[in-house]
Amino acid sequence: QVQLVESGGGLVQAGDSLRLSCVASGRTFSSVAMGWFRPVAGYGRQFVASIDLNGRTTYYADSVKGRFTISRDNAKNTVYLQMNSLKPEDTGVYVCAASEYGSATTSPPDFTSWGQGTQVTVSS
Repeated sequence: QVQLVESGGGLVQAGDSLRLSCVASGRTFSSVAMGWFRPVAGYGRQFVASIDLNGRTTYYADSVKGRFTISRDNAKNTVYLQMNSLKPEDTGVYVCAASEYGSATTSPPDFTSWGQGTQVTVSS
C-alpha cells in the first residue's frame, strides 16, 4: 500500500493560486494512476482530477477544467495540483489518492490508498 502525505493548502483570496503536493512512499508510485478528491458532506469523495502512471492522460471535474492542472514527477514520487483562479466554492479539504490501476479514472472505488488531506480556504 502507498502512504500519501499532502501539503500546500492554505487561506487565499478569490483569484489567487495554490499548488498542492502529495508525496508517496513505496515502490509502486510510478506504476499507478493518482488522483485528487474533495470530500463533500452528503456526497462522499468528489472527484477533482486524475493522472495516469505516465502523466500522459489527465481528467478533470467540469468545475475545475481550465483552472486546475494535475501533474506528477515519478522521480520524486510526487503528484501536484496547480490551482489557479481560485473561487470560494473551491474551499475544502483536498485529498490525494493512489489508484490500483495504471490508467486514470474518476471513480473513488478505483483508488485504494488515501492521504489525510490538506485544507484549502478561498475567501471572497
